[in-house]
Amino acid sequence: MADTFDLIVIGAGPGGYVCAIRAAQLGLKTAIVEKRATYGGTCLNVGCIPSKALLHASELYEEAGHGFARMGIKVSPELDLDRMLAFKDEAIKGNVDGVAFLLKKNKITPFHGAGRISAAGRVEVTTEDGSRQTLETRSIVIATGSDVARLPGIEFDETRIISSTGGLSLAEVPKRLLVVGAGVIGLELGSVWRRLGASVTVVEYLDRILPGMDGEIAKSLEKIFIKQGLSFRLGTKVSAIGRAGSGLSVTLEPAQGGTQDKIETDVVLIAIGRVPYTDGLGLDELGVVRDNRKRIAVNGQFETNVTGIYAIGDVIAGPMLAHKAEDEGIAVAEILAGQAGHVNHDVIPNVIYTTPEVASVGKSEEELKAAGVGYTVGKFPFLANGRAKANRTTDGFVKVLADATTDRILGVHIIGANASELIAEAAVIMEFSGSAEDLARTCHAHPTLSEAVKEAAMAVAKRAIHM
Repeated sequence: MADTFDLIVIGAGPGGYVCAIRAAQLGLKTAIVEKRATYGGTCLNVGCIPSKALLHASELYEEAGHGFARMGIKVSPELDLDRMLAFKDEAIKGNVDGVAFLLKKNKITPFHGAGRISAAGRVEVTTEDGSRQTLETRSIVIATGSDVARLPGIEFDETRIISSTGGLSLAEVPKRLLVVGAGVIGLELGSVWRRLGASVTVVEYLDRILPGMDGEIAKSLEKIFIKQGLSFRLGTKVSAIGRAGSGLSVTLEPAQGGTQDKIETDVVLIAIGRVPYTDGLGLDELGVVRDNRKRIAVNGQFETNVTGIYAIGDVIAGPMLAHKAEDEGIAVAEILAGQAGHVNHDVIPNVIYTTPEVASVGKSEEELKAAGVGYTVGKFPFLANGRAKANRTTDGFVKVLADATTDRILGVHIIGANASELIAEAAVIMEFSGSAEDLARTCHAHPTLSEAVKEAAMAVAKRAIHM
């Protein structure tokens, strides 16, 4: 007889395991199906967590080599890449073990194997050895995440032609690294290996870096990256990758057509985005609707067109962000328990963990102009912030966009040290429909980087103090 549950979650990434935990907290008998041997999905195993460990370690390595002396600290750092990669692996283990503990603590039943929905209310789990088990449930949540996007005709060997997964585990620092894609993943991993000694060139199809990010922020960050030693080929596409001795020869051409040229490199990192992981779930046989990008269509309650089947995270529309998936997982669990789960998709922060960091929440100037929304701008540079000057982290600025009529904050964009943390106060005040005046009149501790956020809000009314 099949095991029966109130809820089965397919996928144990940030969206899936958080959904399962919240459902269990609300009294639902819950199971989770995961094909990996460890929990945490892409984020914890080959994404957010390991990349942040390498970003942190490489930043300290560079600071030790180039910044410590200016503070009166004399050191001569030596790179031990094997130990650095082990440090990264320790970060992964600590996090995935933590998720396993939480699932056990909340009495969630785990099943390791590939999940397939054979019918509404029924999930088949196939293990690596081919054995199958059928589970029955009232509700199913699909939280299978996403996979790396691929260039047509180019296969990953994860040694010379690598995805973001291979970019986390190179056996040695390449002399030359070509990054295809100037989005978040490409810039973060490109930054890691540049700091560790690689010569890095970034190729981007569009004529700018960070598509979708506020244009002024993107231009500022590009200039900073160039000063750091990254080089860019914008408005350019890769048409072929071939072997050239012990390295690779990459054929480039203008995105809009034109004369080809070639560039030689040791490693190519393809980071052109991610695609929803929805194949193999039996969706077509069930009639579950997907769009032309293979994203699962859901209503405002995260339910598909098939009753009892829900979807969250990277497999549905919206930014492919772990925290977005987490909030959706909590919301759908609460909905299934009869509560009013909700996610405000207009207030989801986006962060790029480069040096300096970039963070944003809400609308960009380009989006407001396109929508015909009148707005005012307040900006404040970290160069005028006391803590930033003391810490030698003066690159960047804070920009606050407020409705021209109501003063309600519509968007906040930060480029600078600790932007990933500073953006949280912007998200909080926007969640409560706060105004630039509200933020400007909130007392901030001195000296802190957060004062730059307050001053940018004050600048909306042209009354910043320290400019």
